[in-house]
Amino acid sequence: MSAEDLEKYETEMELSLYREYRDIVGQFTYVVETERRFYLANSVDVQVRDAAGEVYFEVRMSDAWVWDMYRPARFVKNVRVITFKDVNVEELEKPDLRLPEGGPFPP
Repeated sequence: MSAEDLEKYETEMELSLYREYRDIVGQFTYVVETERRFYLANSVDVQVRDAAGEVYFEVRMSDAWVWDMYRPARFVKNVRVITFKDVNVEELEKPDLRLPEGGPFPP
C-alpha cells in the first residue's frame, strides 16, 4: 500500500466518522473532550482526585459514543477516564420540536 493510498483511506475514514457523528449527535446530551479522545454521552460525572499532592480527574460517562476512526465499536455503555490533563464538558443544546409547516393535519 502506497503512502497516497494510506492517506486516501484515512481521509475516507475521517469523512465516514464525521458523517456518523453528524447523524447521531442529536441523541446525546454532553460533549466531553479529554487529551486523548472526544466523546458524546448522556451522563457525565467528573470528580477531582488528589493522590500524593497530584491532582487528577476521574471522568465517568454512560451511554457514550467515542470519536475514534480505528475503533470498530464506537458506542459504549460505560466509560471511565483517568487524566492529569484538562477535561472539557459541554451540554448540547436541544432544538425544540418543530412541526412541519401547515401543522400535522392536512387542510
